[in-house]
Amino acid sequence: MISLAEKIISAGCGRTTLISTGQAGFIIKSSSGQLLGIDLYLSECVERLEGSIGFKRLLPQLLSPCDVAFDGIIATHPHFDHFDFDSVPEWMSNRRTRLFASVECEGLVRDLKMTNDRITYVTPGESCRCGDFTLHFVSCDHGKGAPDAVGVIVEVDGKRIFEAGDTCLRLDRAEEYLSFGELDVMIAPINGAFGNLNEEECARLAARLSPKLTVPCHYGMFASHGGNPGAFMEHMKKICPALDYTLMAQGETITI
Repeated sequence: MISLAEKIISAGCGRTTLISTGQAGFIIKSSSGQLLGIDLYLSECVERLEGSIGFKRLLPQLLSPCDVAFDGIIATHPHFDHFDFDSVPEWMSNRRTRLFASVECEGLVRDLKMTNDRITYVTPGESCRCGDFTLHFVSCDHGKGAPDAVGVIVEVDGKRIFEAGDTCLRLDRAEEYLSFGELDVMIAPINGAFGNLNEEECARLAARLSPKLTVPCHYGMFASHGGNPGAFMEHMKKICPALDYTLMAQGETITI
C-alpha cells in the first residue's frame, strides 16, 4: 500500500492539492511542488502532556514529521494538537522549513530551546511570503484559552484557502475574511467544544462567506472533542444547499 508520504510527493501533477492529516491538520501542495503544513498533529504528545485518556489519539499516525520536508509550517495557536510539541523540532531540524506561529507559541519554542531565524511570530493583520505561498493572518476567537490565536488565508496558484483556526462563530468578521477576495476553500472546525464552531455554526459561516468548497475539521481524533460530520452535512443541506462541501478522510488528497 502506498504511504501518505509517497502520496504527498506524487500528488497534484502540476495542480494545487489539499491533503488532510486528521484533526485540524492540512497540507497544501502548490502546483510547483512546495509544501505548507497547517496545524499538523502527527505525534501522540497531547495525551502525554495533558495526562487524560480523553486526549488519546484515536486516528492512526499516517505520517512521521521527517517523512517529507516542508517549506512552511503554521501553528495557529499553542494548543498541542496545533503546535505539535514533539514534531516541531523535527520539522525545524533541516535548513529549509520556516515556522509561522501565533505569538503565544513563543513560550513553547523557548521550552524546546529552539533559536533560529526561520521562526516568525504572527498576529492578525500581518502577511508573510513563504515560497509559492502568501499567508494572510486573520482574526480568530478561541476564547481566553488562546487569546492570540489566528486564522490564515493562504494564497497559492491563484487560489485562496481559508483555514479559520480554532474559533467560535464570529459573523461580524466576515468582511475581514472576504477582503482578500473570493474564497476557493474554507476549512473550519465542527466539534463545538473548547470554544469552537459546532456543526450548525460551521454551516452558517459557510453561508455567510460562500466559499466554493467547505471542508469541516476538528473531529475524530480525541474522544473529548466531539464533532459529528453527519450532522454537519444535514445543516449544510438545510442552511446553504447551493454550496459544495466535502468530508475529507485522514490521508485523503483533493485538487482544487
